[in-house]
Amino acid sequence: MAAQASPRATTETAKAWANTDFRSELPNVTVPTLIIHGDDDQIVPIETSSEQSSKEIRDNKYVVIKGGSHGLFVTHKEQLNSYLLDFLRQ
Repeated sequence: MAAQASPRATTETAKAWANTDFRSELPNVTVPTLIIHGDDDQIVPIETSSEQSSKEIRDNKYVVIKGGSHGLFVTHKEQLNSYLLDFLRQ
């Protein structure tokens, strides 16, 4: 997906993700939130992302997909879609 975006936008987005600590903002999320993460994600560690988010965002549903990598929408699309649809139906 990033290959289709402008190179400058992709670079600046990566810099923002790498250099901005958004944790203080998590308690400000006030809508029902679905957090899905694969436990085999080698790009974004689950311990420093989803696990922390699930503790700080109120009214969340946290799902860990066993064996899931960073590209859940490709590797575990049926499971991912099922969780998304169930969440949206609530």
